[in-house]
Amino acid sequence: MQALCDAEVSFIVVGGIAAVLHGSPTTTHDLDIVPEQSTGNLERLMSVLRAHRTLVRDPAGRRLEQSDAALAGSGQIQLVTDLGPLDILCRLHDGRGYDELLAQTVTIDAGELHLRVLDLPALIEVKGSTGRARDRMVVPLLLALLRERERSSLE
Repeated sequence: MQALCDAEVSFIVVGGIAAVLHGSPTTTHDLDIVPEQSTGNLERLMSVLRAHRTLVRDPAGRRLEQSDAALAGSGQIQLVTDLGPLDILCRLHDGRGYDELLAQTVTIDAGELHLRVLDLPALIEVKGSTGRARDRMVVPLLLALLRERERSSLE
């Protein structure tokens, strides 16, 4: 995330890291982001990807390089970088991209980083609607975090 922030790439953290940043006691192996898809932002993102020897994760073991055109699309791109696994979600499974999600984000400070993260209610909605068992399993934890925050705000 540091490399993306240093390059001034605009993105929203979603997925497992978003859950962890909200306080969920879960683990994840990759960073899931939804980037803003303006030409300038995608150029900055591609620069970071090139600098960190990014390849498309391929089950067949082929060496596939990331393409500029894919970042401007609507799909999901699973990558491996020298910093670790990165999933770029041009749009979520429900079709929402950066612009549609922006109003449902919060800024979370993680050390020196100020990260735009999907807010807890939106994260619960997204995780609950993917249809994947691993996402459904984290929903009760996220709901408990939300209830705790709501109780704390009333006190």
